[in-house]
Amino acid sequence: MKKLLVLFLVASSITMFGQDTITEGMLVSNQTIASDNPEMDAQLALMGDMSTTTYFKDSKSRSELSNPMSGDVTTIIDTDSKQMLMMMKNPMIGNKYMLKSIEMSEADSKNVSITKGDAKKTVLGYECQQYLVTLKKDGQEVTAELYVTDKIPVTNQMTGSFGDQITGFPLYSTMVMEQMGAKMTITTEVTEIKKQDVDVSKFDMTPPEGFELMD
Repeated sequence: MKKLLVLFLVASSITMFGQDTITEGMLVSNQTIASDNPEMDAQLALMGDMSTTTYFKDSKSRSELSNPMSGDVTTIIDTDSKQMLMMMKNPMIGNKYMLKSIEMSEADSKNVSITKGDAKKTVLGYECQQYLVTLKKDGQEVTAELYVTDKIPVTNQMTGSFGDQITGFPLYSTMVMEQMGAKMTITTEVTEIKKQDVDVSKFDMTPPEGFELMD
């Protein structure tokens, strides 16, 4: 289940720049998690809305999430090398990192269905294309509805494993999964975008000192 969450975790944001293509800048997105189980929903509500900042430059992206419940999570993706570095700072587990390929294995690809939908959605002035995704793994099924703009040609955690089946950045998405017998829905929406210079050092894939490899 942890792998599914890593695969679908998402971060994004936007200030209106019309329909211009943006290859370098910063995105901000808000994410909410809710459940149809009242007790679980009350626990999730304690997390509040989560905000993620994503820096991007050409084929690279860096997402930063900080939350009292999850701790600090930084994810760097290099599309050219097909690598993802995830670093976590959490008082429960300490400082951990994970370095892995974002390429989907042949076995996993057989359990993923991606369909280009008929719907469109405009988010902050960008027209987004609907994609419907179903992922089955370890007896669990995750469904997602993504609205993607090709004007921001950046790969993130949500789309990194899908290759050229989905091109662009999702500005709005919902993901539904079963967790302990209850339905959990994760909604992510980009709220701001800035076209700005980003230093290449933000995308260094070297695990920092003081971080241990996650088992």
